[in-house]
Amino acid sequence: MRGLTIILTENVPERLRGGLMIALTHQALGGRARLFFQFEAVALLLPPISASADPAHLAAGLPSLAALIDDALISGVELILCQTGLHLTDARADQFDPRCTFGGLASILADLGEDRLLAL
Repeated sequence: MRGLTIILTENVPERLRGGLMIALTHQALGGRARLFFQFEAVALLLPPISASADPAHLAAGLPSLAALIDDALISGVELILCQTGLHLTDARADQFDPRCTFGGLASILADLGEDRLLAL
């Protein structure tokens, strides 16, 4: 199965939630999945992680955004943070989950291979 690369272009928690669900489903079906957090989207992974829709999701028996991120990392979904985004958000690499990696858009596209590409 072809891989899937998702580029998150905005700091919007519900886009991340959707991207994670797509990536986890793709991974469960046997494909490689990775999410690239471009520019300010890296702030989505700064602790503490929460989303205004979390209470509704929890009430429906669904995981919080933080739990979904952890599920993705445990499942092998790659979370790659934009190095420029660190500068734009005044963040440091050591503030993020150590399972996350860092890169740039050029390296993501250079390593795309036969992956499908989705921008959210």
